[in-house]
Amino acid sequence: MTPIERITHNESLYDKCTEVVKRLEQALEDFSSLEPDIAELQTYYCGPDWRTDFEADEAGLFPKDLKRGVLSEDGIYNLLADYQCLKDQIVPLNDNLTNF
Repeated sequence: MTPIERITHNESLYDKCTEVVKRLEQALEDFSSLEPDIAELQTYYCGPDWRTDFEADEAGLFPKDLKRGVLSEDGIYNLLADYQCLKDQIVPLNDNLTNF
């Protein structure tokens, strides 16, 4: 590999890595900011209001065009589980990052 080829190759790697790191940094900031919203959804799902709303929906008491993904039996549960799984993955990842 010539010096120009080497520089071109590594410049391409640098550009790719820079872009991915910036996107991940933004995604981690976005993910971090979700914590209060996740806590509120967990309170709703684990409290009596979700069951009341679910039963009212089953009884046909809400308009047909009302968006109600939060009332799907698995929707919030899966979101909370996915959130926790990602959170669990981020902590060990952080512990394994190499310091320069």
